[in-house]
Amino acid sequence: MSADQGTVTSMDVDVAFLKSKRGILKAAEMVTLFAAFVDFTVVSTPKYITATVLELLITSLLLSLYLFKLNKRLTFFFWPLVDVFNSVFAVFYFLVLSLLAMITHTVTGMLVGGIFTLVLAALFSADGYILFRNITFNQPRGETQSPNNQ
Repeated sequence: MSADQGTVTSMDVDVAFLKSKRGILKAAEMVTLFAAFVDFTVVSTPKYITATVLELLITSLLLSLYLFKLNKRLTFFFWPLVDVFNSVFAVFYFLVLSLLAMITHTVTGMLVGGIFTLVLAALFSADGYILFRNITFNQPRGETQSPNNQ
């Protein structure tokens, strides 16, 4: 028996990420997605429920990826770019979804869900902007760009 079989690897939780702008933005996205999900569930609109649950799952996976620092272990994807693509897709998707929900609302819950999805589009656009601004395509992943090098 080797000595490595008895060791237990621990998962580090990145508390600093939760306190950062992006962490707060991801948490706000999760809360708003859940509120939109509850509104669309009360109104019983399966198409809107499916859209919010799918994005809730994707956002929770990305949040847990950053929270447990799995993006540093799973290096086969450039995770910030995946997050940018998700944010850009979610902005357009939730803009269309919010407009449809607010135009065709028959119940107040549908209107409130439409407003929440409009807020989601704003949150995802801010998230995508912050991420895209921080991505550097011409440097190795470990280096950060200092203000003097710009």
